[in-house]
Amino acid sequence: MLYQSPSYGEIDANGLKKRISTYMTEKKDAHYRIIVGSDSQKTNGSGYDFVVAIAIHRVGSGGIYFWKRDMISKKMSLKERMYEEAIRSLVSAETIFELFRENGISKYNIEIHVDIGRNGDTRDMIAEIVGMVRSNGYEVKIKPDSFGASKIADRHT
Repeated sequence: MLYQSPSYGEIDANGLKKRISTYMTEKKDAHYRIIVGSDSQKTNGSGYDFVVAIAIHRVGSGGIYFWKRDMISKKMSLKERMYEEAIRSLVSAETIFELFRENGISKYNIEIHVDIGRNGDTRDMIAEIVGMVRSNGYEVKIKPDSFGASKIADRHT
């Protein structure tokens, strides 16, 4: 599994672990938020471009982020896409949790940012998708607070 970063180029899971660990130990006393969000866009063909972003936010001092892209070539309804985005975020959050189980970073609550909100076509899905994320043990944010999905991941779709 390869991730991309605006600062570090292409990076594998071990490189991701090393880079995040280094970043978080540079300022051990800082407050950090770990955010995972996904976005998707229809491609020119009959598929979708899915991007998952992982952000390490050093509160008050910026942050770093990484992303992973997958192209899916099948038709999907909006509801299927929103569930697929949420599931991809959950899988990535579990990956991050497993990568950092031993070194203490796993003590941070990982936030899942979903690209749904009270306005628009996704408003009817809020209870279902938020419930799914929470039932997996994660804090969840929706628009307008879900910048991990609606700003960071969206930048790369």
